[in-house]
Amino acid sequence: MKNFFGKAQQFGKSFMLPIAILPAAGLLLGIGGALSNPNTISSYPILDQTFLQALFTIMSSAGSIVFANLPVIFAVGIAIGLARSDKGTAALAALVGYLVMNATINAILIITDSIAADNLSAVGQGTALGIQTLEMGVFGGIVVGIMAGMLHNRFNKIELPQYLGFFGGSRFIPIVTAFSSIILGAIMYLVWPLFQNLIAEAGNLVNATGVIGTFLYGFILRMLGPFGLHHIFYLPFWQTGLGGSLEIGGQLVQGTQNIFFAQLSDPSTTQFYEGTSRFMSGRFITMMFGLLGAALAIYHTAKPAHKKVVGGLMLSAALTSFLTGITEPLEFSFLFIAPALYVVHAIFDGLAFMMADIFNITIGQTFSGGFIDFILFGVLQGQAKTHWMIVIPIGIIWFFLYYFVFKFMIKKFNFKTPGREDEKPAESGAAQPSIDPQGSRPHQIIDAFGGKDNIIDLDNCATRLRVTVKDAELVNKDAFTATGSKGIIMNGNGVQVVYGPQVSVIKNEVEEELEA
Repeated sequence: MKNFFGKAQQFGKSFMLPIAILPAAGLLLGIGGALSNPNTISSYPILDQTFLQALFTIMSSAGSIVFANLPVIFAVGIAIGLARSDKGTAALAALVGYLVMNATINAILIITDSIAADNLSAVGQGTALGIQTLEMGVFGGIVVGIMAGMLHNRFNKIELPQYLGFFGGSRFIPIVTAFSSIILGAIMYLVWPLFQNLIAEAGNLVNATGVIGTFLYGFILRMLGPFGLHHIFYLPFWQTGLGGSLEIGGQLVQGTQNIFFAQLSDPSTTQFYEGTSRFMSGRFITMMFGLLGAALAIYHTAKPAHKKVVGGLMLSAALTSFLTGITEPLEFSFLFIAPALYVVHAIFDGLAFMMADIFNITIGQTFSGGFIDFILFGVLQGQAKTHWMIVIPIGIIWFFLYYFVFKFMIKKFNFKTPGREDEKPAESGAAQPSIDPQGSRPHQIIDAFGGKDNIIDLDNCATRLRVTVKDAELVNKDAFTATGSKGIIMNGNGVQVVYGPQVSVIKNEVEEELEA
């Protein structure tokens, strides 16, 4: 189980690089698509200027191209995330592998006289970088990315006979990936139609569960959050037929997020896809309103002497949740101290998804449910398409629901949330321990992990350092607090340290120190 957690952690964090591209693309598509829409122009004639419409059209096109090519972006991003070194070579190998896999499938379709001349979606075919192939969506990219990453880690230091020495080491990776992708393409030609049918049946089952299924989706998603495995859970709903299928502009689009952004750039859209309300929109209720009530409850239950410090911490964490939808800094303030509060939080979050489904709130998102996405993909798209106004009264109810329940439970069970800790008697003459004589943050973090030699793999997601260590016994969990950590999760040799949105800067600092 511990090895599984370590592998799942590494796999989950590899999703973060391609996912991190989505906000920029969503910003372009959200603004460009909304303000170039004929309905918007008729409502606001001031926008009907040649220069403005040209600018908005360019923005929409620039954003659309990213979502249209997510499979290859995931292939490259995942290979980079899984590679332990020389990540550029892994990225190139993944790109080569993706092209070769689809070219192989295309060749087999031609050989077997299975290639469709028109209406590709009806027979499960599509195009990838101009190659007619099976419609695999991001799943095809994910498979290639995993294969390229694994081959890179296995062969990037291979030594060939002297007469072939030029092709050894890193140069061997694109070669072995290309040949492996031919085999992968043949396998995918045989097995992917079976997976398509399986995904379609699973999607029908999910739809049959109605609002109860929506609640379970939100609850499970939140419960996986502390382990950093939530990306693995929601991506199939966002990117495959499990999240639904819809024909837009004559093309079959699969996956809730893909459908939403395809509709965003389609001027004929009058109502966004209902799957958006099931697998996305509930987040706005929790992240913009509910967790703010939890933060206020933690502040009000803190001891008077600590209120000023706790107030600053809760305000920062609440603003992060409200604006960006990144909730870990706030959640980790009570997750370890009072797990029961987190379970209640997960139940409330599941109910928030259920409410969004019931009221058909269809606000999409790039990766989270904060105020920025709320404005771009809710308010700017209009009430008729998204029903964004309904979020506000439900959100106010959720704010008070979180506030009163959290406040009651904290007092009733005397949870030691921030500001309620038992006072520790000061030890006279006791010197504060110094983790590292140089005192710098990267030095402290490396020492807390048990030293440079104990770190096998270092990476990060949106809010956490994700590290694989040789010996978990050498990790000093308490030492991370001095570096600004909000919490730490360990399972086997997998370690996740929560720092918040600034974690990418911290990761770069530590990486530079390790390389030095």
